[in-house]
Amino acid sequence: MRTQDLELQVPGAPILHDPRLLVLLASGSLTTMAGGVVAPVLPEMVQQLHLEPGLAGHLVSAHCLTIALCSPFLGILADRVGRLRVLVGSLLLYALCGTAGALMSSFGPLLITRGLLGAASGGIAAASLGLLGGLYEGQGQDTTTQQVLRSQALAYATSTLTITGIAFPLLGGVVGASHWQFAFALYGLGLPLALLSALILKDSQPPASKIGSNHKLKKVLSDRQVVQLLLTLGLASISMYAVVIYAPLYLKATIGAGTLLNGIVLAVRAIGAAVVSAFLARRISLRWGVVPATAAGFGIMALTLATIPLLDQLGWILLAAVLFGGGFGIVLPNLYSVLASLAPAELRSSVLAAGTGAGFLGQFLSPVLLGIVLGHSGLPGVFYAAACIAIAAGCLLMLGPHR
Repeated sequence: MRTQDLELQVPGAPILHDPRLLVLLASGSLTTMAGGVVAPVLPEMVQQLHLEPGLAGHLVSAHCLTIALCSPFLGILADRVGRLRVLVGSLLLYALCGTAGALMSSFGPLLITRGLLGAASGGIAAASLGLLGGLYEGQGQDTTTQQVLRSQALAYATSTLTITGIAFPLLGGVVGASHWQFAFALYGLGLPLALLSALILKDSQPPASKIGSNHKLKKVLSDRQVVQLLLTLGLASISMYAVVIYAPLYLKATIGAGTLLNGIVLAVRAIGAAVVSAFLARRISLRWGVVPATAAGFGIMALTLATIPLLDQLGWILLAAVLFGGGFGIVLPNLYSVLASLAPAELRSSVLAAGTGAGFLGQFLSPVLLGIVLGHSGLPGVFYAAACIAIAAGCLLMLGPHR
């Protein structure tokens, strides 16, 4: 059956004027704000608060670790007490801890608020993904239709995260231009979103019974295909973050790129991911199959990573950035869609939260692992290593068990 034929048979597809979808997308996007708002104003914070520059960098990345650690547990909590309750509570905690950073005047308290902000972000990610995964279920559709709708909703989520990953650092820089403390006020967006979530959203899935749910969740998470997908998500994040961290260093070293040009290259990468995940990923997956399409996405990522050290012309670099973003835009929504399809409805938040944790753990580990490569092989070695990681992730996916 052709892609177009299947799409015509999918009534009620997720559309962007659905207020429930918009609230969930806006809430989930706050996870990208956690580090994005602080990064542009970090130099001013270091100067005015007399922070140690080496330690100050942890203020931008600390939330990745607490998201990775907390999101699985908050996903379990969401399945137990209700996803909407966890989402609203996490949004309130996000606003409180985020804005509190503006009142801190030393590294220790700042780091604590950043860690708590990451924990709240983990709850937002776990609950919003669980609600998003079940948003279009229970409406009379068959299993195939539900999977198509879920995949498209998750693709919208991926696109939103990518776009806000560009917008929030720019917004933080603009708002914090007069004083770094003003940037922290942006975290207050959690308050109106908590109110909108409570008024508009509805958790159609009843809380899971504690009796037997621990055993069932353990069984799901120990399933070979679920373990494979979690590992693949972690590897994908390590490979993706290599571009975010090391591409600006490479561009500075090779073509003397400044802040603006680095921002443009990273924005082009993100735009490529957003466009592909929103408009093309589902079509490609329906035509080729989810696993082959995802493996192809990893192949595109690996190819572009391996060519970066060979490029010294801006046009080719921009093309490589777009292609890399496109490959990642195919990979991420498909991995989450397959993971969601393997999870029982009553445990979906828990399983998707484990995926979120694996992804953020990969982001946290990316500079740790690739930093070792940087010390031995320089920047070219970093990109070759990241390409090998992308290939390994694709092979892991292709060679794993499939249902």
